[in-house]
Amino acid sequence: MNLSIKFNLVMIGAFVVGMAAAAFFAKTIAEEDARRQVLHEAGLLMQQATAVRRYTSGEIAPLLADAGTTRFLPHTVPSWAAQTVLRTMAADYPDYAYKEAAINPTNPADRATDWEAGLIDIFRRTTTLTEHVSERQTPSGNVLTLARPFRLTDGACLTCHSTPAAAPATMIDLYGAANGFGWRLGDVIGAQIVSVPLSVPLARAARQLNALLISLGGVFLAMLVLLNLLLHYVIVRPVKRMTEAAGRVAAGELDAPEFVPKGKDEIASLGRSFNLMRRSLANAMRMLEA
Repeated sequence: MNLSIKFNLVMIGAFVVGMAAAAFFAKTIAEEDARRQVLHEAGLLMQQATAVRRYTSGEIAPLLADAGTTRFLPHTVPSWAAQTVLRTMAADYPDYAYKEAAINPTNPADRATDWEAGLIDIFRRTTTLTEHVSERQTPSGNVLTLARPFRLTDGACLTCHSTPAAAPATMIDLYGAANGFGWRLGDVIGAQIVSVPLSVPLARAARQLNALLISLGGVFLAMLVLLNLLLHYVIVRPVKRMTEAAGRVAAGELDAPEFVPKGKDEIASLGRSFNLMRRSLANAMRMLEA
């Protein structure tokens, strides 16, 4: 196996190991960055929903109360307002979802599914938990979920949610008397849940990673070609010329042309040393013949 093959095998082996390590760390960093971006988007949606809730409870409901409206209007319920606004946005961004899920909701449409009920149960079991981030598989790909609990801390809510007899008759007419009652102060009654798709940012991260790896491969290939040219002209070809010259001297051609070293590097120094040895050998042979 000649020097060029050994050199290329070592370089290619080092490149493969380096590329594998770079791909692993770059993939990890790219995916974590994609998840941070998605979590930021989920946080913005959550803040928007919370702002709608506060506006509804702080601005809309008092206006209707001052007007003397006694009829129950779902539009004054913060949960209804927030979900309606976010559903309107979802018409343009169908993969993004917001829901205020509850185990025992007034509106049956807000009833928690199995996986949503699991999130609510986490908040019930961990009373200090204020936020939970998770991922789940859907038919359209991975989805990141940001959830925050609803803990009943306002006793005024029990006016509508303690017993059917205490609730407004118009609310009973709209939703019935079988849902949304029996709530107690301090209970986790539900959760705000924002779902944002991970498939798009993860696909973008994969494309960026592929572009990076292709670029690194191109740089390595260019370097390998340049290093092979350098190896051939600076080391391999001069060594071959010295080897040919040594073979001719060994065959008795003491008058063969000397090796002409070029430059001041180690190969040139070796060539000059070879010429000195050749001259010494020639002088010794002449002295023996004399």
